[in-house]
Amino acid sequence: MRSVAMMIGSLVFAGSLMVIWTAPVRADEPAPAPAKENYERFCQKCHGEQGKGDGPGAAMLNPKPRDYTDCTVMQNKKDEELIKVITDGGESIGMSADMQPWGGTLSAEEIKQLVKYVRGFCKQP
Repeated sequence: MRSVAMMIGSLVFAGSLMVIWTAPVRADEPAPAPAKENYERFCQKCHGEQGKGDGPGAAMLNPKPRDYTDCTVMQNKKDEELIKVITDGGESIGMSADMQPWGGTLSAEEIKQLVKYVRGFCKQP
């Protein structure tokens, strides 16, 4: 009986983690300061200060880094795809191998907050 209760408790805990991990990221809520700092440290050199894909590192890249200000494109990207590319790199979703994986550097929560931050570059009128 005790093992059944522990198993049920474990499943409830695992389910709650899945809800936390897959909950959509809202761009209208400001991302915490560490997300901005992580963007500046790891992303800005290619994606640019304003998220337009025009950072100094972008000049030699083909294809060019994603323009986060392009709302049409960004609205069609699911959080899971953005999380995967940040975590596992561009090749993980069939994009450029130049997009390196940051999953070994950033925690899952930092990556989720980074997704929220980059979604903030898309400003709807």
